[in-house]
Amino acid sequence: MTDEQSLEAEIVSKGLTAPRITPDHIDSLIVGEYCGRASDLYQGAPTLKPMECLTICVLVLKNGFTVVGKSACASPENFNAEIGAKIAKEDARQQIWALEGYALRSQLSQH
Repeated sequence: MTDEQSLEAEIVSKGLTAPRITPDHIDSLIVGEYCGRASDLYQGAPTLKPMECLTICVLVLKNGFTVVGKSACASPENFNAEIGAKIAKEDARQQIWALEGYALRSQLSQH
């Protein structure tokens, strides 16, 4: 169970039923996910070596909007593509939470 799912379970167990954003809602918005090393995306860049430690994740939302997450390790020896992609995706998801929270708050303030 992810941290998001654990928190959602706690919210539900406490009977908190007011409108809110849920992990399932965030998941339902994502229609595409593209992750990779920055060095792979920018072949030929003059400073390519430092970008080998940077992972970028682009999440495409169903309305066509995109969010970009990132992850970087300080030591190249610690680079792991799978871990970098997980962290970069989480960074991008956090942006969706903020955008959706703003949209929900705007909607609620109209009532």
